[in-house]
Amino acid sequence: MHIAFFGLGNMGSPMAANLLKAGHEVTVYDLVPAAVEKLTMQGANGADNVADAVTDADVVISMLPAASHVKALYFNDDGIFSHLNKSTLIIDCSTIDAQTAKQVGDGAEKAGHAFIDAPVSGGVAGATAGTLTFIMGGETNAVEQAKAILSAMGANLFHAGPMGAGQIAKICNNMLLAVLMAGTSEALQLAIDNGLDPKVMSDIMLQSSGCNWTLQKYNPCPGVMDNVPSSNGYQGGFMVQLMNKDLSLAMDTSAASGSATPMGAAAQQLYRLHQRNDTATQDFSSIFNFYSRNS
Repeated sequence: MHIAFFGLGNMGSPMAANLLKAGHEVTVYDLVPAAVEKLTMQGANGADNVADAVTDADVVISMLPAASHVKALYFNDDGIFSHLNKSTLIIDCSTIDAQTAKQVGDGAEKAGHAFIDAPVSGGVAGATAGTLTFIMGGETNAVEQAKAILSAMGANLFHAGPMGAGQIAKICNNMLLAVLMAGTSEALQLAIDNGLDPKVMSDIMLQSSGCNWTLQKYNPCPGVMDNVPSSNGYQGGFMVQLMNKDLSLAMDTSAASGSATPMGAAAQQLYRLHQRNDTATQDFSSIFNFYSRNS
């Protein structure tokens, strides 16, 4: 299978590497030449432009930061839709608003291509290990086609519903994640302020009703858990600025549907305030420091 992969950031690069490991022919394109070079050293074909990247591609995968980047990549005069030379499966793994996903999907279908939106959950560690969760929106036939490709990069594949549903499900998940991380950080700091060991407190909550994913896999307090961003200066994970982007998407979606999201709104305010402290590129678990008496 010949795959054209666009977007070689913290997530995209290990995802493309896992496609190579699975035996696929992968052509990569990114605006950062060093990112392309890193993948070519692992066996990928490097492309200098969009046209070269999609030549004879059976599948196109994009993993980009925001909706504006996705629309430009597909719809610009020199974009993907201008250069595909055969019927192609298009998989957009970016986390964007559902309306943009539908616009890209409609454009793909009008040009004779199958499309799914398939945002991911699992972070950089999951991307590297090939254990990501893919949340897919699209027609059943397109989703079934995509599964063989996505299984090389992920361990959990969910069909959320029609086109755009993957994006809705993803932002619901990340809104809850932000709420859990902020609440867990708050509880741990309260324990610390009252003389408790955060490791002991974490162990207590892990076996009690406060147990949640952040305690199990991603403890925000430095030194409590190995191999997580909090024990690496909050580097190498899901950045605060990206969590703020996802929370904005969640709030826009709740406004459009008239949904009540008071906890999501509170999390958004906390993360916006936190980002003012020069934390934009730190991992989102650094919200723990927001509660410190010294912050």
